[in-house]
Parts: sequence; C-alpha cells; structure tokens
Amino acid sequence: MFCGINPGRVSAAAAAHFANPRNDFWRLLFDGGFTPRLYAPEEQFELLELGIGLTNAAYRTTPGSGDLRRADFARSEDRLRRLGLELGPRAIAFVGKEAYRGTFGQRPELGRQQRTLGDAELFVLPSTSPANAAVPYAERLHWFRELRAWLEPLDAGV
Repeated sequence: MFCGINPGRVSAAAAAHFANPRNDFWRLLFDGGFTPRLYAPEEQFELLELGIGLTNAAYRTTPGSGDLRRADFARSEDRLRRLGLELGPRAIAFVGKEAYRGTFGQRPELGRQQRTLGDAELFVLPSTSPANAAVPYAERLHWFRELRAWLEPLDAGV
C-alpha cells in the first residue's frame, strides 16, 4: 500500500491519486518494477489487481503539503492501522517524509522503518511531488527500487 501526503488540487479535481502530470509517482511505480506497464492516474483502481493500494495520510486538499495543519493528520495512524488489519498489506510505503511525520509525529529517514502498523512493515520514500524537484529522478527511483527489492523476500513469504 502506498500512502501519499494528501490530495493536491489537481488530484482532487481528477478524483485520482498523484494526478498532477508533473508528479513522478506513476513513472516511478513502473520504472521501479511495481507495474508491468505505465499506468495513468485514472487507472488507479486497476492497481488493486496487482495487489497495490493507494491512500493518503491526510484527506484535506491543499495547494501544497506545507499548507497542512497537525489537525489534518488527526487519527491517521488509527486509520492506517485499521486498513492494515482489514486489507493485510505486507508493507505501507509513505510517499514523502511528511506523510510519515504527519501520521506519527516523528521525522523519518528514507527507507525501512523500525515501527510497524500491525503486521505491516513501514517504508519511507521521497516525495514524488513536483514540489520535490530538488531530489533528482534517479535518487527517487533508487528508493523505489530499494522498496521493491526489500519487498521481494516478503512477497515470497521469507
């Protein structure tokens, strides 16, 4: 399960996750080995057939994640824990440090986290937002590939 920070204006208008055409999420998902082809935001529910779900840490639409308040993340941890219990994902990958920080109140490093939500392991990726353009695509791709490599033994039941 991938957990974004919150819907931006373009995503809210499209009723689709990561819908801003300058957001690299869909390309990173493909280039990182999670999907057999490049999906478009409007195909988001087709990811369920691949065992991939999408959600957000906060629901309120904002121009940018910097416009969120602490209250926007109220009960995020409980909601994600419930999703973890109901859906049983092996891992929850936070797309952006701010999604994790808003949920748990702690600033993470990128990569695997020590904390879990039920049986779900946690991983933090760099944000794929165009606002995170200072992080080069190659570095973001590195972290998506790290996540994929880390998940492979989990997928095999090891």
